[in-house]
Amino acid sequence: MDNALYETFTRDQWRSRRAATPLTLTAADLDELRGLNEALDLDEVESVYLPLSRLVNLHVAAVRGRQDATQVFLDRTSDRVPYVIGVAGSVAVGKSTTARVLQALLARWTDHPRVDLVTTDGFLFPNAELQKRGLLTRKGFPESYDVRRLLEFLQGVKSGAEEVRAPTYSHLTYDVLPSEHDVVVRTPDILIVEGLNVLQVSRGTTAFVSDFFDLSIYVDADVTDVRRWYVERFHTLRATVFQRPDSYFQRYAELSDEEATETALQIWKDINERNLVANIEPTRDRADVVLRKGGDHHVDEVRLRRI
Repeated sequence: MDNALYETFTRDQWRSRRAATPLTLTAADLDELRGLNEALDLDEVESVYLPLSRLVNLHVAAVRGRQDATQVFLDRTSDRVPYVIGVAGSVAVGKSTTARVLQALLARWTDHPRVDLVTTDGFLFPNAELQKRGLLTRKGFPESYDVRRLLEFLQGVKSGAEEVRAPTYSHLTYDVLPSEHDVVVRTPDILIVEGLNVLQVSRGTTAFVSDFFDLSIYVDADVTDVRRWYVERFHTLRATVFQRPDSYFQRYAELSDEEATETALQIWKDINERNLVANIEPTRDRADVVLRKGGDHHVDEVRLRRI
C-alpha cells in the first residue's frame, strides 16, 4: 500500500476525531447489525464508526454546498443529488457489517435521515447465465457481474431519478431473486453501495463504478486472518443456514468438523483468496478511507487519503 497517499491514525487517534458526536446506537441495535462471528461492540462503534459518520456528515454538507452554489450560478433550483458511499473488501472481512453500522449511524443525523443500502451481489449474473458463460466457479470475480446494469443503476441515482431499482441476491439459494424482490431506491439523502469489487476498474465500458462514489471505504485485514474468519463462518453456517432444506449448500450440513474445515479451506484457496489477491486487494489504494482490522476483528488502524 502506498502510505504516502494516506494519513494514518491509531485507534485512539481516530477515536478522538469523534469530537462531540453522540452515540445513538445501543447494544440491542448491534445485535441486529453484527455479522456472523464478528466482535462488534459499542467501543468499536465509538472508536471507529462515530468518527467515520462525523467525517461523512461533514463531506455531505460540503457536497451539498457545492451543489447549491451551482444552482445559484444557473439561477435555478432542483432536488439534491444523493451522496453515494462505496464499501469494498474481501469475503468474510466484515464489509457488510461496516455498511450496516454506517447506515444506522448516518440515518440518525438530522441532516440526512434517509440512508439506503444496496449490495452489488444483486448485480451478479444469475446462476443460469454464469453456467452458460462457464463462470459459476468464478462468482464474485469481476467478470461475473453485470457491470453495465450496475452502472445504469448508479447513473439513475446520480441523475436524480425518482425511482431506481436494484436486484436482490439470496445467500440461501445462492442466486439473484426475481424482479418482484428488487430493492427500490427513491432519492435517498445517502446511498451506501457495498460489494467485493466496487472499486474495480470496469471492463467493456469507459465508466467505472467508483466514478459515482463521493466517498469510498475499503475494509482491510491480513489474508491469514480473513482465511480464518472465513472458515469460522463456514462452520457457523454449517450448523445454521446450511441445515435448511432450501439452502443451496445443504450438502455441507452433514460434514464432520474436520471435513468442514478442509472444504472451507479449499473453497477459500480456489475462489476467495484468488479473487482477493488478484482483484480486490489491488483496488485498496483507490479508497478514500481504509479500515485496517487486527486478528480479533476490531479495527486498529484507519488510513485517510490525503486531500
